[in-house]
This record gives sequence, C-alpha cells and structure tokens, in this order.
Amino acid sequence: MTSDSMQTMNPPDAGVGPVKLRSLTSRGVLVPLNFTLGTSAAIVRKVPLLLVDLMTDDGTVGHAYVFYRPSGARAIAAHLAEAFELVAGIPVTPCDAAWTLSRQFTLLGVTGAVRMALSVFDMALWDALARSRGLPLAALLGSTPRDLQAYDSRGLGLMEPDRLSKEAETLLAKGLKAVKLRLGYPSAKEDIAALKAVRRVVGDAVAIMVDYNQALTAAEAIVRGRHLEKEGIYWLEEPILHEDHEAYASIARELGVPIQIGENFNGPQGMLCALRARACDYVMPDVARIGGVTGWMQAAALAAAHGIEMSSHLMPEVSAQLLSATPTAHWLEYVDWADALLQEPLRVVDGNVLSSQRPGSGIAWDEDKIRGLEKI
Repeated sequence: MTSDSMQTMNPPDAGVGPVKLRSLTSRGVLVPLNFTLGTSAAIVRKVPLLLVDLMTDDGTVGHAYVFYRPSGARAIAAHLAEAFELVAGIPVTPCDAAWTLSRQFTLLGVTGAVRMALSVFDMALWDALARSRGLPLAALLGSTPRDLQAYDSRGLGLMEPDRLSKEAETLLAKGLKAVKLRLGYPSAKEDIAALKAVRRVVGDAVAIMVDYNQALTAAEAIVRGRHLEKEGIYWLEEPILHEDHEAYASIARELGVPIQIGENFNGPQGMLCALRARACDYVMPDVARIGGVTGWMQAAALAAAHGIEMSSHLMPEVSAQLLSATPTAHWLEYVDWADALLQEPLRVVDGNVLSSQRPGSGIAWDEDKIRGLEKI
C-alpha cells in the first residue's frame, strides 16, 4: 500500500476544525520502577520519559509522553522542535499535520526517533483538541471511554523461580486477571520452571502471556513454543527479531499457541506488511511507533478488516482511550510508570482498568511530583 492510499485511511476529523499551534515544550525525566524489570535484552530500574506540552491558539494545552532511552529522548525532542516549526501558525487538523510532517521528514526517514517524535506530536494535538471540546479522547473519536481487560506488565522479569513466585503474589494484589512473564533463559527447561513458578501462585484463573523480547532463533522459538503451549500460556510474544515476518509466519503455522507481535510496527504500513505475511495471530501496536492517535486509528481499521484482535503496548493512559475506539480491542498492557508524574493515575476496579472520563486522554501533570524526579 502506498503512502497516498494510506492517506485515505485517516480517521475522519469529524467535528475537529483546524487550529493554529502557539508553542511546544518538552522535558525528560527518569522514573524509578516499582518492580525491576529484567528482560532478555536489558535490566531496567528506571525509565526515561519525555513529557510534551503543545499549546493551541486558544490557550488549550495538550499533553503526551513517550518512552525511550535517554539519548532517544533527546533526539525525539530535537525532531519535535523542528516538526513544530514546520506547522506553527498554519491552520491544521491532526490528519493534515501528520501528512505534512511525514512528507517533510521522508528523506531523513520516518522511523525510529523521527517516528516517535511525530507520533507524540500527534498525540498531544489530539489531546488538545479533545480538551478544547471538553470531551474524552475516545468520545472525540466517536466512541465512549470504557472499562478494559488488562494484563499486569509491571514485573516478572528474568529471575530465580522463588523470586518470581513472590513477585507474582505481589502483582496479584492489583486485581488484574492476567500477567506478563518475560522469558529467554539459557534453556527451555529454565523457561518452563519460571512459568510454573508463576502459575503455582496465580492459578488457572489468571492468564499468563509470555514475552521473549526477540531473544530466540526461529528454530528455537518453535522448540520452546511447543513446550510452552502445553502449559496453557495465553500468547507467545516476539520470540524472534521483530521484522522477520516470513519466519514469524512459519512459527505461527507450526504452533498452536497464538503469536503476538506489533510493538515495533513502524506505522500502519508496518502492520499491513505483517498481516499480509500472516506473521501473527494478534497485534499490539505501540501508539508512539504506529503514528500516534492518527496512525492508531488507521491500524485499528486494518485490524478490523482482517478480523484480528488488537492490544496495546505501554502508555496505558492514551492507549485506553484508543482501545475504547478500536473495533477489535483485546488487552490493555498495564504499567504504572506514569503514576509518578500524573495528577490522576489510571484506576483498576474489579479486575479492569477504567478509562479516564476527563477531557482528552486524562493525562495531567503533577508538577510537585515531577520536581522530585531526576531530569534527563
């Protein structure tokens, strides 16, 4: 699908008139995690978040944030500043801005830090528009904020089985009905031991998703997947390098357990390539890599057209609003990272995450909390 044809899949700007943009600011902070997160790729104790504020001509400020490495946050901030200058003072809608900025950055490449900059810009613009109309973002998109099934993704990194059991018990206190377990130990036997340590604690009523963070070869993914599917896991996430759609299709054919990918889709086009290759059973775009709100709604249309369930990756505040407007909405990935800087963090009630009913995405900074955080 060409860029021109993707343009026709933009969400309608119904009721969204053009606005002029007055200013943009960004700042980076390091947020300590409540649960140290060990994956096959890294051990994470603090997460860098870039906070973005975009003011429109009527004084409304839209908020958004994005997660990446400290160096990535600095690069994203630089691209953001340039993107703002390209459309400042010109009446724009989110879809027009997304199209214009994508064209302007084509030679540099709309991927990596550029993609994330344009995505978080789009998120902040949609947030400002929803706030100016006194509507939750989901309502501006033609839906209603709703309660969402979510899985707890705050912990269960690579560690000894005894520690996994204790952490699983702590996570259960949140009340969610699913958890994510990171795998990628040196052997399949150790993976199974970790899974069983968590299962003994959470029982059969709590679903377990497993994530390899791209640690395996295709052959090893099939071998380990056959062991894991006997243990009743809910999905097998990113066992191999994310861009190898042909190998993913082979794994999906060989295994009975559903294959989940998508956090690294570069825009809706990336997701379309995976769907055409039959590379997965489920998809889980990251709003900061899929193209912000505009890109997400394009991706949601693709998922609906292909009849495939769509979950989210990180940034649960805005993701909750978007899943509320997604026809094939599946699971929200829940983390509490932004609780350290928000006035009203997401609430979990009766096993579901409650989407904010506040105008916009529900993101409102708590400046007292932010002052206490380490700056990037």
